[in-house]
Parts: sequence; C-alpha cells; structure tokens
Amino acid sequence: MPSLCTFRPQSRRHPLAHAALLACALSAAMPAARAQTSTAQAAEASSARHDYDIPAGPLAPALRRAASQAGVVLGFTPAQTEGKTTAGLRGSHTVGQALSALLAGSGLALVRTDSGSYVLQAAPVMAAPAQAGTLHEVTVKAQADRNGRTEGSGSYAQTGASTMATGLGLTLRETPQSISVVTREKMDDYALTSLSEVLEQMPGVHVSSLDSERTTYSARGFGIDSFQYDGVSTTINTAFSAGNSLGNTAIYDRVEVLKGAAGLLTGAGDPGAVINLVRKKPTAVPQKQITVGAGSWSNYRSEVDLSGPLSEDGRIRGRAVAAYQDQHSFLDGHQRSTAVLYGILEADLTPDTLLSVGLDYQDTDPRRSSWSGTRPIYDRYGGRISLPRSFNSGADWSGWQQTSGSAFASLTQRLSDKWKLKTAFNRQYNGYDAKLGSIQSGPYVDGSSTIFANKYVGRTKTDTFDFVADGSFSWLGREHELVLGGQFSRAQWTGETYANVTYPQRTVRDFYGWNGDIPEPLWGARSSAQDETTRQEALYAAVRLAASDNLKILLGSRVSNYRYAAPHSSIDLKKSGNFVPYAGLVYDLGNNLSYYASYTTIFKPQNYRDTGGKLLDPLVGKSYETGVKGEFFDGRLNASAAYFQIKQDNYPEQIADAFAPDGTPAYRGIQGVTAKGVEFEVSGELTRTVQVQGSFTHVKAKRAGSLVSTTAPANQVKLYTSYRADALLPGLKLGGGMRWQSRTYQTIMNYGLEREEEYSQSAYAVFDLMARYEISKQLTAGVKINNLFDKSYRTNIGFYRTTSYGEPRSVSVNMTYRF
Repeated sequence: MPSLCTFRPQSRRHPLAHAALLACALSAAMPAARAQTSTAQAAEASSARHDYDIPAGPLAPALRRAASQAGVVLGFTPAQTEGKTTAGLRGSHTVGQALSALLAGSGLALVRTDSGSYVLQAAPVMAAPAQAGTLHEVTVKAQADRNGRTEGSGSYAQTGASTMATGLGLTLRETPQSISVVTREKMDDYALTSLSEVLEQMPGVHVSSLDSERTTYSARGFGIDSFQYDGVSTTINTAFSAGNSLGNTAIYDRVEVLKGAAGLLTGAGDPGAVINLVRKKPTAVPQKQITVGAGSWSNYRSEVDLSGPLSEDGRIRGRAVAAYQDQHSFLDGHQRSTAVLYGILEADLTPDTLLSVGLDYQDTDPRRSSWSGTRPIYDRYGGRISLPRSFNSGADWSGWQQTSGSAFASLTQRLSDKWKLKTAFNRQYNGYDAKLGSIQSGPYVDGSSTIFANKYVGRTKTDTFDFVADGSFSWLGREHELVLGGQFSRAQWTGETYANVTYPQRTVRDFYGWNGDIPEPLWGARSSAQDETTRQEALYAAVRLAASDNLKILLGSRVSNYRYAAPHSSIDLKKSGNFVPYAGLVYDLGNNLSYYASYTTIFKPQNYRDTGGKLLDPLVGKSYETGVKGEFFDGRLNASAAYFQIKQDNYPEQIADAFAPDGTPAYRGIQGVTAKGVEFEVSGELTRTVQVQGSFTHVKAKRAGSLVSTTAPANQVKLYTSYRADALLPGLKLGGGMRWQSRTYQTIMNYGLEREEEYSQSAYAVFDLMARYEISKQLTAGVKINNLFDKSYRTNIGFYRTTSYGEPRSVSVNMTYRF
C-alpha cells in the first residue's frame, strides 16, 4: 500500500490532494494519538449519539468532519477515498451509524480496532480488526465536544448543553427558563462582528445606543448589566463604558442570553437577563483561516484565526485569533479603530484531566466621540431642531478610549464515570480614558451654541474564582443529577473626574455648520476621585430529580455575602446570608414537547444614590416563568412559548433634574413594579436547506397601572433566515431578515418652554439581506446589506434631552480563505 505522503504531483492542486497534505501534516504531528483513549472510553464514545450536519460531496472531508464531531480516531489512505463521494448526513447517530451511512455505496467498510479506533477496508473484507501500524493511515483525532460549540455546526440552533441557568449541563428543552443563542454560523452568515450587532438579532433583547460609544441592553423590561465569560460572572460599570458593549465577536463561538432572574449562579444579578460570551476553543485538527472585509463609510476589517494540535500526540492544543478594524461611521468625523488579540491553550494532563489557560485583549480608540447623544433635541427657545442623521455633536478631539482584557484558567477533573470537578479563575480588566466634549444644548437665535467638556479616567479590576462539582447518582431506582458550587469575586473600580475645565474657546459660532473644530480645553486638576470595591462570596447547590420517566424536578438555592465599600463616600454596605431559592420542573408531553415552570428570587445591591447621597436599598423581588418547549428533527430545530412575570421592590427611578452630592443623577426606590409578558421563539433547521431564528416578545413593566419603562418597546419581532441555494448555484447561500419594534417614548423637560413633553419614536422595521458563496473549498465570499430600505429611526429618545439615530443603509463585503 502506498505511503500516505507519496502521491503524484499535479499542476493544479485538487481539493483532495490539499486535504491529503493537511492530513499528512496532522498525521506527522500526532503519531501516538490513538494510544490516548482507553478501551472503556472508546466503548463509551462509540455508543454515544452526536448531531451531524455534513453536506453531500467528496468522501474524505466528510469522513474527517464526522470523526471530528464524534471525537474518534479514523484511519484511511488517500487512495481509498480518491474520487469517491457521499450523500451527506444529518441528524443524531452513533459513531458507527454515522460513518457507515457516509460510506454507503463507496465500496468501503468500517472496521473497529482493538484500541477503539476505526479504519477503512474494502467492503468484501470482513477480517479481524486491523492491528495498529498495519495501514498507512490518515489519522483524524478529536476530543468529544465538552463545550457544546456551535462552530462548524452549520446551524442556527444550539444543540449542545448549557449550564447558564442551573450549573447542570442541560439542553435548551431540559432547562426550565428561556435561553436564546446566536450561533457562530449565524454570526458568519450575517457578518456580525460586534456584540451590539449580535444582540440586535437576539430574541427578546432591546439595544439602545446612547451616543457614539455607549450602548445599553435590556430584556423583559429591565436593563442588562450582568455579563459572563465562559459562564464565569464579571462586574461591569455601565456608566463609564469600558469595552463590554463594544466587544468584538472574532473570539467567540456563540452568545447566550438567559432570560429572567439568574440568582442561582450569578447572585447579585439583573432580573431581566444575563449575557454569556462563550469563547472559541482549540480544535483537535488543524484549522486556519484569514478573513478580510470592507464596507460603507470606509469600514475595513481583517482577521486571522489559527487552531490545532501543538504536540505530536495531540494532547496539547492551541488557538490564536487576531483582528483589526478601522471603522468610519455615518456620523460626521467619527472613526473607531479596534485591535483584538486572543490566545488559548488546552492540555490533556491525563485522560481525565483537562487544563485550559488563555488571554484576550481588546483596545478601542475612537475619534470625535459624541457624548450623551449625537445631537440635542431642542434649541434654546424650546423649538425642535431638524438635523441630518450624520450630525455629530462631538468635538474633533473628543474620544472615549476603552481597553479590556482578561487572563483565565480552568482545570476540569473527571472524578469517575459519573462525576467531574471544574475550577476556574478569571481576572478581568476594563479601563477607559475619556476626554469628552460635545454640544449638548441647541442654538440661540443667531445660530451659536456652546460645548460642554469633562475628562474621565478609570479602570475596573475583577478577580473571580469559581468551582463546581456535578454528576449523577442513583436513588429509588432512578438516576438523578446534582451540582455543588461556589463563587468568590472582588471587583475594584478606581476613577478620576476632571471637571475644572478652562476653555480657550467655548462658543460654537455656527451650530448648523459645526464640524467639530474647536480647541481642546485645559483640564486642570482632578475634581473628584472614586474608589469602590465590591466583594461577593457564595455557595450554591441544585439537584435534578427524575420523579418519573417524564417528570424532572429541579430544586436549588444560593447563599451569599455581599459587601460594597466606597471610602471616598464613607459607604460600607454589608449584606450577609442572602438566600436565593430556585425551583423548576420539566414534564415531557411526548417525544417532541415539554411543559416547564420555574421560580426564583431577585437580590441586587445598587449603587444608585438619593439626593442626600445615601445608597438605595437592594433591589429585591420574585421571578416566575412557565411555558412549552419543543425539539424537532432530532434536535435540529428548537421552539418555545413562554409566559413570565417579574415583581420588584426598591426599583430605581431617576428623579427629574435632581442630583446626588457627587454630581450623579439622583434616584429613589419605588415599590411594586411588575413586568408581565410572553415570548415565542424558533431557531434551527426548518428544512435541509433552510435555517431560521425568529421571535415575538411582548412585555410591559407597570406600577399601580402606569408604565415604568417606556424607552424599551412593549413588542418586538425578529426574523432571520438563510437558504442553501445549491439548486441554483452549488455553494450559494442566501438570507434575509427583519427586526420590528413598537413605539417607545420618554417624558423630558423642555426648558425653553418650561414644560414637560413626550418625545417618542414610532414603530419601525429594519430589513437586512445577505449572501455567501463558496467559490472553492478554501475560499468563501460574502455580502450583506443592512437597513435595506434606509429606514430613519432613533435609538436614543431623550437621554439628557438628546437623541441618536440608527445606522442608515450600508453595504459590506468579506472574503474568507481557509488553508
């Protein structure tokens, strides 16, 4: 039999030859990979079922993809698969079923060796399993997917497990709360390169851009301040934006949003939702790609993503991602450059021990940042101002530079066939250096106005240690699941404010002709300093009881201590022994449908202050949810219908034109705020060629019959699809989508007329289109059109009596080369 690396050269490399070279390099790098799996592990892997989505085409890459998804070793020679094709494979299958289905009609048969690996032989040969080394094999080895990754799935559905709600690895159908996911496939289809772009398409989430650099998110009527990275919570400061909302998606496999309260795992968290950013993981087979793109308003982007084994036996794997974007915008003079670096190493220290360490870094440097909106609403006499969408109130020296990064490590130890222990540490850094100046008041009758300027410098350092043990146990003849965990975190924010400003020139002579050209102020000495430390310690436990074949009951609780100290304000808040219960159930109504219900409480200390400088009492309340979930086409399509209710006390309400002693807006705590709503969602595969993610959300938050939150829409519809149009042109994918929201409004003060007025944004819809074409196995080109009909709409309605517009129609193209 010919050696793997010996084959005739060709004037043009055939895709199969390219694949053989890649496999040759992999085989040389991992000669001992087959010896790493024990017989017991191999038997377990062979009986496990996996979800496959492998298109029709050449046989060799299809076999490699199936082996990678299943986490098994498969050996074959180039000659065995040369010129052979497969009809593809979809659905949930065991390893043997999947590989045998791909081999149908090929004249080849699958043989399992004593070591648990697989080799190919001619179909008539049914001899005993081949011995190691008797074949010159193309070896493909992949560890079983520990993270439910969506990369390479080709799907808009999350088919793997999620631990967001309870700490247990449950599918979306098994989880008694709503979880929405935007997968890597959807991010690639629609070229979603920023977190805000992802969340604009995320079911049930509302996105509002306050100005050019600050974006806020809300769900179920309440703001979202809780973020997780790979399931580990971190603290952010939304008032002084420091990189979270500008996160670049180059390093993420998917974005998950858990709706409702998440007190069991996040502790002092938001009642509306929690955002979990799941980083890309190293792959067991070499994977390299370069992506470049260009778009409207001179928006240029490049990205490199390299992944694969770093040791001969494949026990050490790594991944590195670098991205750079130079992005101008539709706002006059606004520009933003973003640099992203990411690296991660995984090592199988033993067959049962996995170590993961990594770093990520992002630097965002904008120019001519707007501040508190991109333009004022009123002139000095109370009249509404009419300006083009491109108007930018920021000065040319105004910039909100933001840096974020983290160092993280985790150790996963399998204790037995049923139990494992995972410990994780994350150090998060978020810093900002903001020299801000903008026009925040409309013009006088002569067309002149003034700028307002401040400087803010600060950083937040968060250290989080997390440990969790989970597994199953037998009781009363049934198998049940248990998770025990704890979290310890310390976040320190230090900041400086420079408000003692000396203006060489403050007057803007021509408001309507403003181009940002004005001298930068002299900042002088700092006017105030902040030093705030937040500590949390918690232990939690949850059990999933199999009450019957169809009924699963989840019970859990969290006990935590919270301390917030701000020496400059003489504040030292302690809350100990905070108890957060959790209860849920899932009842299977059949093979495809389940009924579920859940209950938990809310506890969230607040740093809002009243007019006397006193902190508001912690936000407390209860969260209820019930509904039906469906799983169709072997899990390739998820659907859900939910009803939810959230009750809160000590809800922070801003007091109009009132300030705390430190100059921040003053708030008061109000009681009896209740949000009620429904949400419907579907995501995944409708047919073999159509992917979809669609949702409808209705929610209203009220107190004593009056709406509390009016800046977020009561109703949202989002629908995005893609269609593999191979019948029209092999390799072509087409897609389109829309997002619609109902009317929003806010009551603001019109000082020119000395009265309060309602400022609103009427209901609107935005439509997008995309297309991707696989020119070859290595090269893919894409194009997208955002806001196809150039809808004019506002994303900020009244923040400090200013407004901001959404992005007009834009076009972008990108190309990805895999090698």
